[in-house]
Amino acid sequence: MPETSQAATHDLVISRLLSARRAQLWRAWTDPALLKEWWCPKPWTTEVRAFDLRPGGAFHTFMSGPDGGTSDNPGCFLEIVPQQRIVSTSCLIADWRPATSWMPMTAIFTFADEGGGTRYTATAMHLDAATRDRHAEMGFYEGWNLCIDQLDAFALQLG
Repeated sequence: MPETSQAATHDLVISRLLSARRAQLWRAWTDPALLKEWWCPKPWTTEVRAFDLRPGGAFHTFMSGPDGGTSDNPGCFLEIVPQQRIVSTSCLIADWRPATSWMPMTAIFTFADEGGGTRYTATAMHLDAATRDRHAEMGFYEGWNLCIDQLDAFALQLG
């Protein structure tokens, strides 16, 4: 699908070929007890406060750092296509209720078989270029790539 000009100026995208199989990645992503194991860059930890894997369902993670820093991330799932696609947003909470977010975005995660592994693509869609740039400056690529490394390593351990 060709990029629109808005996608080119408002989105941050990481697309990587992972070693884990799609079913392993999907399981690590969709089981809240497993998600907390890889969701944020270590040594930070994740508490999954809500995880209702359905359109309109709550998705809320709370991350804590060793220095006392925190990141509270309530949101809502928008679309779930089993084994293929997860879409969430920080602009809504459960049951499509509007929300205020410190980082307003919609995130799209896709999973596709490729070779012996899985093509995993994470897209963070922002309202404007300024918000995208702020997210990038906060360490989007470094942080999300660390989490993807953790996801792949963790998923490879799953049956």
